[in-house]
Amino acid sequence: MSVYKIIEVVGTSTESWEKAAQEAIETTSKSLRDLRIAEVVKLDVQMEEGKIKAYRAKLKVSFKYHTD
Repeated sequence: MSVYKIIEVVGTSTESWEKAAQEAIETTSKSLRDLRIAEVVKLDVQMEEGKIKAYRAKLKVSFKYHTD
């Protein structure tokens, strides 16, 4: 039997939503171990003067609780 926690994280990139999601996962994996599933729940952009400044990806990420 296992227990999992789900958190939300937001990654940003000046290049693409894919890179924003990748940044969110890579950064989260440095703090948490045993990441299992990531679900993209929202994509949006940050704008400045009518131009895209950054792509943002909000993800729900699950990780397994360990008792050891």
